[in-house]
Amino acid sequence: MTRIFIDADACPVRDETYRVALRHGLHTYVVSNRMIAIPSSPLIERVVVTQGMDVADDWIAEQAGAQDIVISADIPLAARCVASGACVLDPRGRVLDADAIGMALAMRNLMEDLRSTGAIMQGGRGFTRADRSTFLSALDTAVVRARKGGAATVRPQWRLPPDADTP
Repeated sequence: MTRIFIDADACPVRDETYRVALRHGLHTYVVSNRMIAIPSSPLIERVVVTQGMDVADDWIAEQAGAQDIVISADIPLAARCVASGACVLDPRGRVLDADAIGMALAMRNLMEDLRSTGAIMQGGRGFTRADRSTFLSALDTAVVRARKGGAATVRPQWRLPPDADTP
């Protein structure tokens, strides 16, 4: 049975996830280091872990498996969940699967190194309405595929234009 796990401490799409989960009747775990308000529903469960570095991530990684969906912007957590067969979406709707996680980890490490040397001083772009819409569409797609048994194979569909030359 498909479940949703939200890495909730800084997640901007909790409400959207609740709506999709309730519409599809999916049990959802809202995992955080502090109390977070959640809708009153037997399908939505709050999990408050002890304070500490990566404790919420550890709980999610230990619980999530094949056909589950994890919502997180944390790339190392995503890598752990992908390894267990879960589908991972970031809050902007990007699918982090076996094909994408290596590059995502490399970019995360590069950006962390650049920030630590002072080469980059600013953060990423702001979260937009379009990001929210993309996330909702990606989550609906992930739920449908997970229920069919293919959570780990959810990926965006990229197509070359009809006139593109192929090698």
